[in-house]
Amino acid sequence: MAEPKVDLASLSLFRATRAQIEESRHRSFPHWGGTLSLTEYLARDDMMGCGEHAKDGKHITWVLAPRNDPTTLDFMCACETYKRTGLVAYPSSSPSEPNSVHEASGYGVANVFTPPSKRGRGYARRMMSLLHWVNASRTNLPKFPEAWGAPPEEVADSGDGLFSVLYSDVGEEFYRLAGPGGNEGGGWELREAISTIWEVGTEEGDDEGWTWLTHEKLDGLWERDAARIKKELANIPTSDSSYKVEHPAAFVTYLPANGVCGFHIPRSTYASDFSIAGRFWGVQSTSDPDTYASWSIDVRPPPPTLIVTRLCASEETFPRLISKIKQAARRSGIGKVEVWNLRVGLKEVAEKTGGRTFERNDHLPQIVWYGPGATGNVEWAYNEKWVLLLLLSNKWG
Repeated sequence: MAEPKVDLASLSLFRATRAQIEESRHRSFPHWGGTLSLTEYLARDDMMGCGEHAKDGKHITWVLAPRNDPTTLDFMCACETYKRTGLVAYPSSSPSEPNSVHEASGYGVANVFTPPSKRGRGYARRMMSLLHWVNASRTNLPKFPEAWGAPPEEVADSGDGLFSVLYSDVGEEFYRLAGPGGNEGGGWELREAISTIWEVGTEEGDDEGWTWLTHEKLDGLWERDAARIKKELANIPTSDSSYKVEHPAAFVTYLPANGVCGFHIPRSTYASDFSIAGRFWGVQSTSDPDTYASWSIDVRPPPPTLIVTRLCASEETFPRLISKIKQAARRSGIGKVEVWNLRVGLKEVAEKTGGRTFERNDHLPQIVWYGPGATGNVEWAYNEKWVLLLLLSNKWG
């Protein structure tokens, strides 16, 4: 049953209390619980909240609630943010000099949810507009609109972000229009939503020249990978026709270490009877350690798909690497492999190895930039599956 609309200026964004966090999860369970029981659903979220990617204040649940009753359980809507370590590379002015690479904080947004009884009143858009004011440095934002009342209170463990990303299942416009000012626009802008899928087939190869990696072994690889990404950004071409704009003002990325890439594994298999063959979640070439991949499983909806979360290969080594990834899927009874946003050279090789590349209409990657210049002039590098926070449809209103 629909409820009367509340004046948006009487609402603000607050860090959720423990009771509000539990209420938000109870609200979303009927929509996102899948095959889990309520007890399993709540326990999984508690478990994930203790992970490396979330602990020490990196994970915050936010609620849009009345200014005069911020702890009420009758809040309008909720969302979650994850603070991430990222890198920003500013292009060099000289071809002989490397790009200037700096560590920066970024935020991922997940679990945007408005209960059906409160939808259609603009609550979620106002919440998303206010979210900029707790994620970014306020010196990088426009003047706060007077018609919105006072800005949200600044919160410990949040702020000073240079960029923020989310994955939308409600199209691109809703989040693009949710900017930090009073005018429409200035929110999260769409970037390429490209998938490549292979059918696994029946071909079987030997394991000579390859090392299968457990979750524990991958932790060390992702740490080294973070250093590798920083070096690559220092030398990334400053212009290319494959970029969003040919001459970006900056390149941004998250880093896969500190649990960011690894959290997909326990979450994807929680309370599931699925098990990956050999407990292997990655593979690496023994002759070329810079050729490797990691993956998780998307078990809902069935049948399961092996989703590559991180992939590093050249045009020459990619065919053998994808063959090993397909082998891992086949040994686990999985029929499909999916990779997000292969770079241009690998897309061509993928087609020769049976891959089918297409533009997705769900899980749309969107980004907002808080640094100098416009979001449209920023290139999101390494826009791969490991960045994705939660594979859940955003329910807005």
